[in-house]
Amino acid sequence: MMTPFIMLLIFFLFLILNWIKILKEYERGVVFRLGRVLQKPKGPGIIFVLYPIDRMIRVSLRTIVLDVPPQDVITKDNVSVKVNAVVYYRVLNPQKAIIEVQDYHYATSQLSQTTLRSVLGQVELDELLSEREKLNTKLQSIIDEHTDPWGVKVSMVEIKYVDLPQEMQRAMAKQAEAERERRAKIIHAEGELQASSKLLEAAETISKNPATIQLRYLQSLIDISAENSSTIIFPLPIDLISSLTQQK
Repeated sequence: MMTPFIMLLIFFLFLILNWIKILKEYERGVVFRLGRVLQKPKGPGIIFVLYPIDRMIRVSLRTIVLDVPPQDVITKDNVSVKVNAVVYYRVLNPQKAIIEVQDYHYATSQLSQTTLRSVLGQVELDELLSEREKLNTKLQSIIDEHTDPWGVKVSMVEIKYVDLPQEMQRAMAKQAEAERERRAKIIHAEGELQASSKLLEAAETISKNPATIQLRYLQSLIDISAENSSTIIFPLPIDLISSLTQQK
């Protein structure tokens, strides 16, 4: 049978082992002593927690990646879309993260979902698709402002995916096709305008010396004959045509 001394020794060894805690480099321990929090969090390394007087809660200081589930959003122009995002945040003040909010992970997740719906509901679909960087910055500032009293720092918010209805995708495809056709017509019209101006300049230059039109005519004959075509050409002097026109 064990003597009382051995039993007491075993009890103290068990108690000391419970007092010794090891915290990793990225962990801090918020210690409550008789219900009151100590001034500074403990860690990293070996620390002593005087159980059962003290109670410790571990808090990780690493950046946490929060995947915001898809949210049903109605944009300002009454288009229903599904949007999901990712939020990067970390704990800067472990004591506030434990004391000021019951569960800072859950609170940050819910705040991110509601902020995503409210902010994107105030913009139009075109702005949502083309100005994501601006919206990401706005979401990050709003969420970070609300999580700051909890000791949580939101470093980045990124909109990952915007799921559009099939009808809206078809409408946007038609709009893009019409836009491309409009640009093609404008480019063709600008080319015709530039060509007509150049032809006008050429006509003015040729009109100053009638012999140039004969040279241009001969050059055209050379170009046609080089193509090995079966075209039959009957040269007709321009002066003859002009004289016939004047007689009429």
